[in-house]
Amino acid sequence: MLKKYTVYSAILLFFLLLNACNTEASPIFVEGSDDWFVVGEPSWKHEDGKLIGTSLGSTGFIMTNKTYDNFEITLEFYPDELVNSGVFVRCKDSTISNTDCYEMNIWDIHPEQKYRTGSIVTRAEPLSFVNTIGKWNTYKILCKGNQIKTWINNQLTADITDDDLSKGYIALQVAEPGRIRFRNIRLKEFK
Repeated sequence: MLKKYTVYSAILLFFLLLNACNTEASPIFVEGSDDWFVVGEPSWKHEDGKLIGTSLGSTGFIMTNKTYDNFEITLEFYPDELVNSGVFVRCKDSTISNTDCYEMNIWDIHPEQKYRTGSIVTRAEPLSFVNTIGKWNTYKILCKGNQIKTWINNQLTADITDDDLSKGYIALQVAEPGRIRFRNIRLKEFK
């Protein structure tokens, strides 16, 4: 009888651990949700399932109200030819910069190409150059412990080990004169 309970306990423990490690990805920055806020002058609007950021030259962000430590974020993005955009993760607070956050850049025409799309600005040059202007692209960002990896269109673009920031907010950026569209923004947290 004891053996029977031991087997059942082991099976139950296995499924509990599996469930704790494999949470489902959830949408973030959803229209009408109160889990995000806007910082700066540029406008953000939801339209036809897309989140659209438009700037006339200033910088702005849409930012989560919650902090995250270990997670994977996936999204699709469509930049116009001039916009400077990016995904900022583990931000210390709402004062957003590439020193107080990890900035995964979206800016093919960055004046310093080592910080172009696919880089982690000031921390890692892109491992491969991916051209993203004027089309839908995918971004995948994995933050687990002190390792951060990014992929654009399934190409690994950054892989760093860094102990600087372990937890923080997530933000999307729009800057310079231009427009960026995002869709299918999903976040999966890890325990």
